[in-house]
Amino acid sequence: MDTIKINKGAVKMVAHRGASGLERENTVPAFLAAGNRSYFGIETDIHRTADGKYVVIHDETTSRVTRGAANINVEENPYDAVKDLVLPDKDGTTVRQDIRIPLLAEYIHICKKYDKVCVLELKNAFNKEEIREIVAIIREYDYLDRVIFISFVLTNCLTLRELLPQQPVQWLTSKELTRELMQTLVEQRLGLDSYYKVLTQEVIDGLHAEGLEVNCWTVDDPVWAEKLVAMGVDYITSNILE
Repeated sequence: MDTIKINKGAVKMVAHRGASGLERENTVPAFLAAGNRSYFGIETDIHRTADGKYVVIHDETTSRVTRGAANINVEENPYDAVKDLVLPDKDGTTVRQDIRIPLLAEYIHICKKYDKVCVLELKNAFNKEEIREIVAIIREYDYLDRVIFISFVLTNCLTLRELLPQQPVQWLTSKELTRELMQTLVEQRLGLDSYYKVLTQEVIDGLHAEGLEVNCWTVDDPVWAEKLVAMGVDYITSNILE
């Protein structure tokens, strides 16, 4: 199996949780698979463990990614509770020993090695000091200029804007954009990362008129993707399209 190529024009393609259509989501193999392809960026999700480690996983618990073999809340437990978990491959086997829950640093290292932009989602609400810690980890790799932060939590976006006035930050949403939220994006200079089916031409054109970028998730249908390309989105985030 391989990715599906589309006529993307100038749109920047982002590998959702790595090349998760090919490899187990949010793992080193998924990031490497994306790194070896033409993607502009690699998206991932981070949580903070109880002892202050930043780990790559979408859910708060390990239940789904282990297919029920372990149900550990990563935010309520130390990193040692999850670091040795071997996750099932996409076929359900656990033969491979490289499919694990990575640290943020591993993800940054791979993105830098393969010259991919990091599209980094802060999953839950982080306080200012925690966001400073995340930024410090990225700065250790001298890679902050190649990071786009995204979050459903608007306060995360506003804190990032305060700490990093020039940093690309996109607010995630699955709902249609209201006038009030559009105004907030414009005032705070935040891009939009929208569920693709609620995006409208009016929103795209309105944000572009303000010099703001539009990302959309998670687009796996080539027909929809080419429609979004025609609408003028700046990024498409996908599990399998390239």
